[in-house]
Amino acid sequence: MALPVRTLKLSESADRELERNLWTDRYVTCAMRVNGQTERTMVRYRGGHTREYPKRSYDVVLGGETYHYNAEFDDPSMIRNALSFAFFPMLGVPAPRCRHVLLYRNGDPQGVYLEIESVGKRFFRRRGIGALSLFYAVNNNANFGLYRHNSESPKSSLLSGYEYRFGGEEERKRFASFIRSVNNTDERLPAAGLSRSLDVDNYLRWLAGAVLTGNYDGFEQNYAVYRHSRTGKYRIIPWDYEGTWGRNCYGQIQDDDLVPIRGYNELTRRLLDYRPYRRMYRDILIQALKGPFTERKIMPIANKMLSELSPHVRQDVLSRWSYSEFLGEAELIRRHIRVRREIVTRELDGLL
Repeated sequence: MALPVRTLKLSESADRELERNLWTDRYVTCAMRVNGQTERTMVRYRGGHTREYPKRSYDVVLGGETYHYNAEFDDPSMIRNALSFAFFPMLGVPAPRCRHVLLYRNGDPQGVYLEIESVGKRFFRRRGIGALSLFYAVNNNANFGLYRHNSESPKSSLLSGYEYRFGGEEERKRFASFIRSVNNTDERLPAAGLSRSLDVDNYLRWLAGAVLTGNYDGFEQNYAVYRHSRTGKYRIIPWDYEGTWGRNCYGQIQDDDLVPIRGYNELTRRLLDYRPYRRMYRDILIQALKGPFTERKIMPIANKMLSELSPHVRQDVLSRWSYSEFLGEAELIRRHIRVRREIVTRELDGLL
């Protein structure tokens, strides 16, 4: 199957500027050809350690909206993000839309990329969701705690680890107050009280998705949190699920039991200390094991994606992985589903 083509056209000066800005988030002006039409746009590199790779990822602003072009350099299947974003809506959790494309830069083929919808105001409008505020969890200080990741040092701000996107100063204060309430140890304010500010059902469904897909980096970062306008409660959206389905974010085979059934971060710990929420979470996991998280449901989606990518991956000269490794990915994903089902099933009684 032919993949959509995206072509970036940069002037010599813009090309040089982009390379000089490798570790900054400054955009340069360029043009992009999409669906036969060329539009003026802006582009920058994106990611952390991946900026040092020979195949880099990009942010592109097109028509007032940001699109992420992920090189998926560490994923030999190139589908782990896409498969995860297809899985989460099966659990009832919205996730970014995405598609695989072929990217060219000034006529030079860059290979297969994953084009991902950004989580922003248009994301919510497309889904008919009202959002009063939005924060990105961009590093592992976004642990809903009072202290820095793996440290006894207090955070300089309760919003440390988060990138504010919209909502205004009052919403920033409100979110900081919510994080403070998560860490309130007053027994007169039990975890049940968090339901006044948190959509617990949404949170536990998101937690189930992170646990089942095996996203070790997904509990203290790589998510977006927004406040729903109708209910006034915080909800969560998954983000960056490359390190899933049997591999970590560097592409290494991951231990089957690395991700605990309870996940980890301060909010999760507080919620699962409360027995009714543990039972709610257990019921969500049981329903997932009965339907969405099965080989019968997931593998046709994975196999379709892999089949469509196969001829293009074979020709991708910038790929880190061999084509034979790509061909073995279907079985690795299938094995992950089978083994994770066994582990989660065995640990369900611990949630009673």
